[in-house]
Amino acid sequence: MPSVTVKLYSVLSKFFLKRKLQTLIESPTHNPNGIVSRPDETIAAANPSFSDDGVATKDLHIDPLTSLSLRIFLPDSAIVSPKSIPDLRVRVPSSRSLKKVSDSGVVYGGYSPEKSGRNCRKLPIILQFHGGGWVTGGSDTVANDVFCRRLAKLCDAVVVAVGYRLAPESRFPAAFDDGVKVLNWLAKQANLAECDRSFGNRMVGGGGRGGGGVIGGGGGGDGRRWQIVDGFGASMFEPWLAAHADPSRCVLLGVSCGANIANYVAKYSVKAGKLLDPIRVVAQVLMYPFFIGTTPTPSEVKLCNSYLYDKSMSLLAWKLFLPEEDFNLDHPACNPLNSGREVPLKYTPPTLTIVAEHDWMRDRAIAYSEELRKVNVDAPVLDYKDAIHEFATLDVLLKTPQAQACSEDICIWMKKYISLRGHEFSY
Repeated sequence: MPSVTVKLYSVLSKFFLKRKLQTLIESPTHNPNGIVSRPDETIAAANPSFSDDGVATKDLHIDPLTSLSLRIFLPDSAIVSPKSIPDLRVRVPSSRSLKKVSDSGVVYGGYSPEKSGRNCRKLPIILQFHGGGWVTGGSDTVANDVFCRRLAKLCDAVVVAVGYRLAPESRFPAAFDDGVKVLNWLAKQANLAECDRSFGNRMVGGGGRGGGGVIGGGGGGDGRRWQIVDGFGASMFEPWLAAHADPSRCVLLGVSCGANIANYVAKYSVKAGKLLDPIRVVAQVLMYPFFIGTTPTPSEVKLCNSYLYDKSMSLLAWKLFLPEEDFNLDHPACNPLNSGREVPLKYTPPTLTIVAEHDWMRDRAIAYSEELRKVNVDAPVLDYKDAIHEFATLDVLLKTPQAQACSEDICIWMKKYISLRGHEFSY
């Protein structure tokens, strides 16, 4: 059974979360751009220099029309060897405090990759979608920040946490569209970075006024280096991703309702095919997915009043997320076992499913995994004893041995698909 601390926390959490859900139903707020976090959430500030745990973070706002945002987690293993190149000792001193003075005299206290790329390692990408029952959570909350830092270090990967729009300000399909938009943005970033590399030592005319183009910078045959910029002269690609992200090794990871988004994005990647080149989704991890359906499963009956997030509260969350005129628990966003599938299950990427013993949603997640295995998809299930929903990502449980073991288990399985050939079992 869960500990007394977990039981007490669950009671208090249920009380406050139920009040929040009922308030949102009774007094819905309107925000045309959507919101990606609630005012009462505890936020972790981004730190673009490598902190004591060896991870640097950066926030990005990638859509001018919505509040869609990202947080990038870069582990220091992305740098081949700070001591191997003298110039880099200034960039990555022992204190891990980085400062760079630009031409305008502005001090930037964060990590900047070598322009030559000579000391940059390419790491796989983990595209992470947080949990929170559609209405809470965020890519920059303290709990999500700690979890993603752990993933970045354990998996030796660049983690891109998605701050998708929350309900009820932005109902379905907003969160799913945001997931697709980020995947397409990553593909565009990879292509822009490749174009920039190809322009690096070539003389090309400048861009037209008001649009993107190519400008000189320094380091070509005539002493200039050409670079792709937007209409304001700013670089059009994200330097951390350009220097360190390997788009051919992309894994989707979703937590709770984020797992529903990850599963949708995985199916979109199958449909899109080569349109996403060079992005290749090689696997996905569904952590206690937020699945539900009209016909209850045995666990939904037996554990309907379970810890933290019981079934009645989940129904409130779904009412806030799904369109009011189209509320149906067999909606494709709710039930992956719905017969109306656009993409056959056999094309689903390898899928690891995490379930908890005291989570009422467990049976449907296990059933979905079984359906994937029937069509020869690598789809193991890791079932954790005495665990509750969000046991590996909840702020009060993140430091428990079980939460740490779960993260390690995920990374061990993931290594099969993100390690370079010949190193699949080097963990």
